[in-house]
Amino acid sequence: MGVNMPKVTISGYPGSGTSTLVSGLVSHFNWQSINGGQIFRNEAQKRGLTLPEFGELCISDESVDEELDEILRQTILGDEVEIIESRLAGWWAYKLDVASIRIWVEVNEHERANRVISREGGTIETVLEANAKRLSIDNQRYQNMYGLTPDDPLAYTHIVEASNISAEDVLSQAIKILEGN
Repeated sequence: MGVNMPKVTISGYPGSGTSTLVSGLVSHFNWQSINGGQIFRNEAQKRGLTLPEFGELCISDESVDEELDEILRQTILGDEVEIIESRLAGWWAYKLDVASIRIWVEVNEHERANRVISREGGTIETVLEANAKRLSIDNQRYQNMYGLTPDDPLAYTHIVEASNISAEDVLSQAIKILEGN
């Protein structure tokens, strides 16, 4: 494929399509990936907690987030996985000075809410409110712990505006970025 990037990070807020994009990139390039959200879900399950309960634990005990983020940082530094997907993956690659392409997938709040509704159900009002609350809590936590906000463009080599384009178009843009076109 002509692509020789040691690492690619894909980041975006929930509902932005990062998992769909990573799935397409894995299929296209036959690369390995790791998903920070899956690491989070696995740890919640290991502890016998629901996702909301585990989220509350992370809020009250920063060491839990720090442990999970350390897994991502070590993965970024390692050689086994080409694509790391997480809200902070781009930041970790940037701060670790790892040669990488760091993509932020930007999607407006209404489109993210519509995508969450199609995946999980709910009404636009409740999903918008839940998303806003989650982002506020998470962003405050990241600011307190690490002094950063996930969508700050400083950490990213590319920002893909995906609010009004299809998943296939997002994948096409990402492939062009990775192939240097």
